[in-house]
Amino acid sequence: MSKRTCAERVPVRSGKFFRIDSPPHHALVTTELAHELQKVLERFGFNVSKGGKLRVSIYFKPGIFGHHKVGRAADIYAVGDRGLDEWKRLWDHAWQRWSCIPELDIRRALLMHERSRNLGWQLYKALQTCGRWSKPFGYPIQLFGPWTRSEGPWKQISDFLLNAHRDHIHVAK
Repeated sequence: MSKRTCAERVPVRSGKFFRIDSPPHHALVTTELAHELQKVLERFGFNVSKGGKLRVSIYFKPGIFGHHKVGRAADIYAVGDRGLDEWKRLWDHAWQRWSCIPELDIRRALLMHERSRNLGWQLYKALQTCGRWSKPFGYPIQLFGPWTRSEGPWKQISDFLLNAHRDHIHVAK
């Protein structure tokens, strides 16, 4: 049996509180990135699993740029059997409804409700707060997705980069 090297690509594996629904070759990443993603996804899954009774689904698709080919990056396209673009549409629609409500307490309550049910936003925040992602010299931290401009970590994202990540979450390590 050979030892795994950092350059070897392995699939991100399902955990106790999350399951990978995509084919294994959709998320072939370095061992380091696989471990980091599995750690964050396990914590995220535990938090949204309704007492551990359900495992939340995650769906990856292979990336198109060079760092995906060597396994330093992964792209998550769906969580909880919905696409990230659909979760973002639900989020934006809720924000539009709230903007018409003058009472701050009611807007806060609606925000808390949306946060508690929107798995796309919850996944993005889990990746942002629990993961350690790459930050190459001169470049932003490598976490991009539909919520990047409003939630960070790099709010000055270009329109081009934001548009390229409007339907998925990209992480790199």
